[in-house]
Amino acid sequence: MIAASNYLVQLPVDILGFKNTWGAFTFPFIFLTTDLTVRIFGAPLARKIIFFTMLPALIISYAIGVIFYDGNYVGITALNDFNSVVFRIALASFMAYLIGQLLDITVFNRLRQLKSWWIAPSASTLVGNAIDTLIFFSVAFYSGADEYMAAHWVEIGMADYTWKLIICGLFFLPAYGVLLAILTKKLTQLQVDKQLNMTLPTYSTTEIK
Repeated sequence: MIAASNYLVQLPVDILGFKNTWGAFTFPFIFLTTDLTVRIFGAPLARKIIFFTMLPALIISYAIGVIFYDGNYVGITALNDFNSVVFRIALASFMAYLIGQLLDITVFNRLRQLKSWWIAPSASTLVGNAIDTLIFFSVAFYSGADEYMAAHWVEIGMADYTWKLIICGLFFLPAYGVLLAILTKKLTQLQVDKQLNMTLPTYSTTEIK
C-alpha cells in the first residue's frame, strides 16, 4: 500500500478544479490499518510493524517509481541510473510514514479508552495526516526537479490533506467502525471458547472404562 501510494502520488489529477494526485485515494488505507492494529493488538506491536516495514517500503517505492517513471514503463534497466526525483519521493514517504504513523499511534493510543469509539481514529487521522502531508510534500517536491510539482506542491498538499479528511470521514471512519465491531466480536468469541476449553474436565481412557 505504501509503495502503491508513492507511485500514485507522481500522477496528478484535477478534482473539482483542485490539483491533487491519485495517491490521495490510497494513503488513508495506511492510517485505517494502523489504527485497527493499535485498537486490537496495542501500540507496541503497531510500532514494531512500522519499523519492520519502513526500509522495505523505501526500497520497493524507489524501484517501482523508477521502473514506471511518470506513469510510463521504462524498463528495469532504468534502475542502473540514479533518479533523484523518485528518490526524494521515496525518502519523503519514509520520513512522513515514520513520523506521521508514530504520532498517529500516540494520539490514538491516548484516546482509544474513551467511550465513543470514533474519537480516537478521528483525532489521530486529523493530526497524523496533517504531519504526514506536510513532511511528504515539502521533502519530496520543494525546489525539486519536477517543475510542475515544485510549483504546485503547496496547493496540491492542501488539497490532498482536505481530500484525505473527506475520504476518511465519508468512507474509512464508517469502515473502521464496521471492521472494529467484527474483529472485536470474533476476538471475544475466541476468548470465550478458550476459557470454556480450559474449564471443561478431561478424562483419561482408564476413567472412561
